[in-house]
Amino acid sequence: MHILYNLGIRTYCLIIGLAALFSRKAQLWSKGRRGFFGRWKGFDSGGRRVIWFHCASLGEFEQGRPVIEEVRRRDPDIFILLTFFSPSGYEIRKDYAHADAVCYLPADTPGNARRFVRTFRPAMAVFVKYEFWYNYISELNKRGIPLYLISANFRPGQIFFKWYGRWFAGMLRMFTHIFVQGKESASLLSSAVIEEVTVSGDTRFDRVVSIAGAGRNIKEAETFTSGAFAVVAGSTWPPDHSLWVRYMNLTDNNIKLIVAPHEIDENEISRLEEGFKLPVARFSRSASSDLRSARIMIIDNIGMLSSLYAYGSLAYIGGGFGKNIHNVLEACVFNIPAIFGPKYRSFREAVGLVSIGGAFAVSSYEGFAKKVDELFAGPDLLQYAGEKAGGYVRSETGATRIIVDKILIS
Repeated sequence: MHILYNLGIRTYCLIIGLAALFSRKAQLWSKGRRGFFGRWKGFDSGGRRVIWFHCASLGEFEQGRPVIEEVRRRDPDIFILLTFFSPSGYEIRKDYAHADAVCYLPADTPGNARRFVRTFRPAMAVFVKYEFWYNYISELNKRGIPLYLISANFRPGQIFFKWYGRWFAGMLRMFTHIFVQGKESASLLSSAVIEEVTVSGDTRFDRVVSIAGAGRNIKEAETFTSGAFAVVAGSTWPPDHSLWVRYMNLTDNNIKLIVAPHEIDENEISRLEEGFKLPVARFSRSASSDLRSARIMIIDNIGMLSSLYAYGSLAYIGGGFGKNIHNVLEACVFNIPAIFGPKYRSFREAVGLVSIGGAFAVSSYEGFAKKVDELFAGPDLLQYAGEKAGGYVRSETGATRIIVDKILIS
């Protein structure tokens, strides 16, 4: 299996190299790793203890971030190394102030794993959520370097728990300790005879509460939503846009809509803008008078969604009519309910919110329109659902403290 795994890694690298001829993301992936060990030759932490944090992409970084910042707060002298697999994480967070070094993780070959660990000499490593790179895990294990997995979430259908998945389950046993989001994950790991497990919860709850407490003011959003029933549709994709274009063009409800697409693509934003029959304002191009008169505002930049939800009466979370929904906690922390599509069951928090009435899953345009109408016309239901949503988020905080207490004492 090890041989097949390494062959798969090399094949993946070859495919990415070919894709780089056509894809900007693949170009960044390849370029970021080219000459990696030459750039880091002679690395010196200045005698400081290195803790290595690894995240796949931006979403996992947001889960790891509370732990990184708490580790930094407790021990300012620690050298923090942060690596990413994906360009969508590295390119946005390469200047992250709480890390001493930020870079891509070289492809998971045996040689790269050995050279990486020899170069940086981490005292411990922390992988976030779903990162299972056999050669890196094995190299850390051989050298007796503690390795932790945080905010992990396991499901019965994963290969670790299949009769043919022993080799993959063996990877999990090489972690010093695994911090999982819920009891279901702990039970699955126990069934695979993996006992070094703590149910800590999900660090994203700590992160979103911290963001909400910071209270960033966005004057354009305040002007646009003033006195209105406002919906913030965040991390949206074309299938989500189709719902909202149809709804806003047909409804008699006096709703204001903020749309923050997941990807800032000029062609898609233009199509979205042209689809609405109501006045539309672009965030970066509109004066205050335009914002007051518009019914729809389209966000054409990144980095502000988590603060935008504070201006909504209701949230719509994108991605649920595609692969999976995006972060629902960023919205619900502001005591507003959320609506999303049917692809949400991989996320424990989304399932929890639906079960208590703090969020609503819809599977068709008709169900979507009915739920928006219901919440618009029912202020008591809207308030009840919002209180349920906000209460759920705050009840789940505390994972960061549990994790940092363990890894810094061990």
